[in-house]
Amino acid sequence: MTFHVVIPARFSASRLPGKPLLDIAGKPMIQHVYERASEAGAASVIIATDDQRIADVVSGFGGECCMTSADHASGTDRLSEVIEKKALADDEIVVNVQGDEPLIPPALIRQVAQGLAERPQASVSTLCERITTAGELFDPHVVKVVRDINDYAIYFSRAVIPWDRDAFSSTSEMLPERSDHYRHIGLYGYRCGFLRRYVTWPLSGLEQMESLEQLRVLWNGERIYVEEASEQPGLGVDTPRDLAEVRSIILQQQ
Repeated sequence: MTFHVVIPARFSASRLPGKPLLDIAGKPMIQHVYERASEAGAASVIIATDDQRIADVVSGFGGECCMTSADHASGTDRLSEVIEKKALADDEIVVNVQGDEPLIPPALIRQVAQGLAERPQASVSTLCERITTAGELFDPHVVKVVRDINDYAIYFSRAVIPWDRDAFSSTSEMLPERSDHYRHIGLYGYRCGFLRRYVTWPLSGLEQMESLEQLRVLWNGERIYVEEASEQPGLGVDTPRDLAEVRSIILQQQ
C-alpha cells in the first residue's frame, strides 16, 4: 500500500495565533506533527501552508513544504491544491492530518490509509471511537456518527444520534445501558480523484446547517468508510489549556 500525508497549516488562529510554530519541548508544534506522520510509512509527508514563516521553519527541520493559496475556505481545498501541484494520480491515497495534532499516533494514520486501500467502493475513510460519558454525548462540539452494517457512514451530526427514545425520555444525564454511540475522529483518507470532484461541488444545505464538511460527501452520494480507531487519538491543541497539557505529556515521554 502506498499513500501520502498532507498536513495543512495556517498561521492565524483566533485563540492561539501562530499555533503551528508554538514551542513544545524545544520543537515547533508542526515539527511534532510531521515526525508523527513520517513514522506512519507514507511515501511522502507534505506540509501545506500559505505562510512563509511556517515554510521557513519546515525547511529548517528538513521537512517538505508546499505553498498554497491564502484564499482556501478549508483544509480540504488546500489539500486539493497540493495534489494538483504534485500531480498525484486519481487512484492515489492521501491522508489529511491536522497541523495541531502533535500526539497523533502514526498507527491511526496508517489505519485510515489501509481502510481506504482495501475498499475500492469508498471515496473517503475516517475513524471513530465509542462515547463513554453523557457529557460527551450531549456536547454539540463532539461530532457523532452513525454507521451501517458494513461500517459506512449513514450520517454525522452535532446532535445526539441515534436518539434512544425510551432512555432519553427520562434522562439526559447518563448513557443508556444499550448505548451504541460513536464520536467521529477528524482524520481523513481520500482518493485523489474524489478530491478533484469534491472541490467542484457547491456546499450542501446539511453541511451549512451542521457546519460539517463531510456531509457534502454523503449528500453527493459518495461513501465514507468509518472504522473504530485502533488506539486513542491523542489530544489536539485548540486552547492554551490544551497546549499546556500537550507540553506536559511530551516532556514526560522524553
